[in-house]
Amino acid sequence: MEPAEPLSQKKISIQKRIVLISLPLLLLAAALLTFSRFNPIPALTGGQPPAEEISVERVILDEDGILLFIVNGGHSTVVIAQVLVDEAYWSFTIEPGNELSRLARARVRIPYHWVEGELHEIVLLTSTGTTFGHTIEVAVASPPQDSTRWFLLAAIGFLVGIVPVGLGLMWFPLLQGLRTGSLRFVLSLTVGLLIFLFFDTLAEAIEFAGETPGVFKAIPLLFVIAMMSYLALMAVGNRKGVRDRSTPSGRYWVATAIAIGIGVHNLGEGLAVGASIAAGEAALGSFLIVGFVLHNVTEGVGIGAPMAQDRIAISRLAGLTLIAGGPAIIGTWLGGFTFTPLLAVIFFAIGAGAILQVIVEVSRLVLRPLVVSGTGSGSDSLKRAPAWSEIAGVAVGVVIMYATALLV
Repeated sequence: MEPAEPLSQKKISIQKRIVLISLPLLLLAAALLTFSRFNPIPALTGGQPPAEEISVERVILDEDGILLFIVNGGHSTVVIAQVLVDEAYWSFTIEPGNELSRLARARVRIPYHWVEGELHEIVLLTSTGTTFGHTIEVAVASPPQDSTRWFLLAAIGFLVGIVPVGLGLMWFPLLQGLRTGSLRFVLSLTVGLLIFLFFDTLAEAIEFAGETPGVFKAIPLLFVIAMMSYLALMAVGNRKGVRDRSTPSGRYWVATAIAIGIGVHNLGEGLAVGASIAAGEAALGSFLIVGFVLHNVTEGVGIGAPMAQDRIAISRLAGLTLIAGGPAIIGTWLGGFTFTPLLAVIFFAIGAGAILQVIVEVSRLVLRPLVVSGTGSGSDSLKRAPAWSEIAGVAVGVVIMYATALLV
């Protein structure tokens, strides 16, 4: 008698496959319908109204008054019943309507004659009597979204991103003249720069996550996106043609990966600058611009270090400058026109994952095995621990980034 064929090896007909796929889904739907029909939660909570959560994402001050962009971050529908400005009830209009379902957004127009330079308190009152406050610290007219503003924000992004990275890459000819030991030190310094940049990016993302409505689960989203960004770059870096880091194409890919990670980080920096300008915080915006310019010069050195032993065309260096610095322009536009904390979390998370991937790549270059000639026709590779000079390089990189970060 022949042994029974395992179930996993039996051929299943199309009809059986359909049944096996649909049956659990149908039972799941039935379970959810049963729960919604005989929901015991109201009885357990004593019939209390559900918790509500309204967040103000943006504020525009113009000659027509105050315009609020709000989002319902709670789990139930919310009805905006009244609006108070400076402790007085005020007329308002809301589009598309005053009833907001979960995750719905609306624009609240308040024809209030705000006073430039003054503080204004706004309170949104829902139909259940719940209040949500928002403070305009210093009332400043929001600038018009015209072509001049687009150009000026792009100029700021160019100054914050492209200029410092390009200046840093101007040191590339000096890197090409370095000996092996000195080059390993510079690569180690690059690792230090990236380590600080990685934790700085995570810190920025966590800060913005705290300003994001809880319904978006910003902290878990941050780490999931960072992980996916890391894995995506790992997959690209391991494709045929760039897998071998001992070849010029492999080293150029490492430099490109560094530029991508720095570029997404600079996009986040552009968001911060654009958002501060949109909020009318001119002093903060100027401070951030100067700090980011000084902070980002070292990034050009980090991009060029993996390619120091190769001859690189100026066009390629210009392309890497654009990859690393160009996103700052997009960031200033997004921050100046459509900034939301959730958007900042997403971009900083992508940047964190990309930076972590290039930390791994550059560390492999630093710790590349020494090759010694054997007695036979081949050669042997010896694994090694990092030298003290390389550890010092990492430390110097962290110190440089920390010192320049103090200017931001």
